[in-house]
Amino acid sequence: MTQTQAYPLVGTGAHQYEAIHNWLVPPAHITWGDTHGIAQDAQGRIYIGHTVGEGSKSDHAIVVFDAAGNFLTSWGAGFKGGSHGLDLRREGPEEFLYHCDTNRKLVVKTTLSGSMVWEKSVPTEAGVYGPKDPFVPTNCAFAPNGDFYVTDGYGSDWVNQYDNRGRFIRAFGGKGKEPGKLLCAHGIAVDTRFSPPRLVVADRGNNRLQYFTLDGKHLGFVTAGMRQPCHFDIRGKLLLIPDLSSVVTILDENNHVVAHLGDGHPTNLRGRPESEFIPGKFVHPHMARFLKDGSILVAEWVPQGRITLLRKVS
Repeated sequence: MTQTQAYPLVGTGAHQYEAIHNWLVPPAHITWGDTHGIAQDAQGRIYIGHTVGEGSKSDHAIVVFDAAGNFLTSWGAGFKGGSHGLDLRREGPEEFLYHCDTNRKLVVKTTLSGSMVWEKSVPTEAGVYGPKDPFVPTNCAFAPNGDFYVTDGYGSDWVNQYDNRGRFIRAFGGKGKEPGKLLCAHGIAVDTRFSPPRLVVADRGNNRLQYFTLDGKHLGFVTAGMRQPCHFDIRGKLLLIPDLSSVVTILDENNHVVAHLGDGHPTNLRGRPESEFIPGKFVHPHMARFLKDGSILVAEWVPQGRITLLRKVS
């Protein structure tokens, strides 16, 4: 792509971006499936989790690029068909990836090169899962004290909390619509914009965000501007929310909407050829991350996969 090429502009004011669709493209031997997860490490390397497309010559579900978007490597054949949540945490001098595998129904911790550290299945010690209750983890979040949280968003809608050694602490939430209950608890983050920090859950099936204390007590909701929120990223006072209903939303420190980016709502383009996609409009954003330079990277839940760079212009 040349520097003189004109890209669609999305957003307004202090939140205006050029929408560069297909900024990350895998090498010829890898075919995107649904693009689900995004992470960026301290060196700027970008990790994309996808389900692996039909006809791909490689089963690698994790594809790694440098900060400029050049392909570096790939790995993770075991995640084929199930690579979903992809979250990164620094632990001492090292960084690790936490994967939520919806196919094998596992939470897996790996090194940045793909070596497995541990894997976890349904936490039977929670005492809330019966023999027929599904467990399908979707995303992870990390607390300042080292605890981490896993949303069972495609299963029974519990949030499962573990300590920094991976020992189970508690489960809270569960399926429902009332305060403290969740429906497709798809994403989760520790919202460090508040003091003390709070948990925010993408309560997608209830079309809202739900806040909890770090020990699982319900605090409140955010509903304004929410459609089908998927997950989160935080930069300064801003909360970034990929929303499956065709938009990427940014909230300020008061959780007021300051930008709806690339709003293609409503859309019925999933499964359609990409030639029918509308430039500058999203189909189904599934994950979004602030990159180190302030741009935003968006992964979409479309069968052919799509990674869009929102390059900040103001």
